[in-house]
Amino acid sequence: MNNTASTGPRSWSALALGALFSLSACSGSVVGNTGAGGGSPAGSGGARAGGTGGAAVSSGTGGMTGSTGAGGVIVTGAGGQSTTGVGGTTVTGTGGRITGGAGTTGTGDSCVGAAYDPAAPPQVLTLSGNLGAHDPAALVVGGTIYLAATGLGSKTSTDLEAWANGGNPLARPAWVTTMVPGATNLWAPDISFFGGTYHLYFAASTFGSNRSCIGHATRASMTTGAWADSGAPTICSNVGTTDNWNAIDPNVVIDDAGVPWLAFGSFWGGLKMIKLTDTGARADAMLYSIAARPRNGGALEGAWVYKHCGYYYLFSSWGACCNGAFDYNMRVGRSTTVTGPYVDKAGVALMDGGGTLLVQGTATLTAPGHNSVIAFGGKTYNIYHALNANHGGAMLRIAELVWDADGWPVSGGP
Repeated sequence: MNNTASTGPRSWSALALGALFSLSACSGSVVGNTGAGGGSPAGSGGARAGGTGGAAVSSGTGGMTGSTGAGGVIVTGAGGQSTTGVGGTTVTGTGGRITGGAGTTGTGDSCVGAAYDPAAPPQVLTLSGNLGAHDPAALVVGGTIYLAATGLGSKTSTDLEAWANGGNPLARPAWVTTMVPGATNLWAPDISFFGGTYHLYFAASTFGSNRSCIGHATRASMTTGAWADSGAPTICSNVGTTDNWNAIDPNVVIDDAGVPWLAFGSFWGGLKMIKLTDTGARADAMLYSIAARPRNGGALEGAWVYKHCGYYYLFSSWGACCNGAFDYNMRVGRSTTVTGPYVDKAGVALMDGGGTLLVQGTATLTAPGHNSVIAFGGKTYNIYHALNANHGGAMLRIAELVWDADGWPVSGGP
């Protein structure tokens, strides 16, 4: 959601908010092996012989948390998987394997997703149904994909192609009127599950202003009951304070220790992150900076953090989504730590304007951006919006997201 002083008004029809979902937790985790003894991290594609009994060994690109047994070896690559076994059971993934002896069970990151094949590049899916959407976020729950967008509208699908509208709207909280005057439309929702509860985060703001707040609602079940607003925002910018950042575009990621974090922000001082409690409230006063464009106007927003094979991938959107150049495009960087530092494929820090290009527009599909990433049916997908040739009609787009030999995402599009 662009929100800068140079951005003009735009509008969308408010859709009904139903079973919204966006989840950045480690869905699809796999199990690795641990044992007694020493070990050390393996780099991209690297191998490491374990000592007797093995120890926890974390991989680089394509990696897992696992360990070797006596004489065991870990060789990781994009899509590598892990297993436990007595006597050295082996499971093979794309470019990676773990062979281990007897040990105790540990946990590891998901490496769901196909390897990049230049002869068969990832494709955009053919979608049907009501596809109007801006700033989409999605989560897979069982065999159903739940999608939410700006205006707090929702859709569901069981195959990522045919989409039906959802329901059960969240009423506009009373605090929005007093804390963010003029904010009539709620932006860029994100829903996660942690602490035994579903959490809905959304932004209240107005164009051209960084006086903004991120709201928070909860519910015990996605199939019964309704959202209950917390009665106050989780974090605000320039509400009783003076801030050079903007509290919009929330996204929750769960770290390796099970701690929830909220990424957010646009333009000004860039993308930020705060720690949350198990109840979804702000945990402390720390504010982490994770991405910025200090030398070219700060045009970035729409953070989405996705865990894959030992890395946290930070996706963001650059440029103008809704006016002027309509040059919105998606970028990515990664880090081994949720709070950064994040770097792009060339090694440039995202705090210094780095960001590897993932998707950009064409003459007929313009300004693609504000994406989310999910795993479904053993593959990973990039979900985003794009405009038509006349820069209108924001519509849902979904492309397969694959992973190159160094663990970097490659998306179909636009």
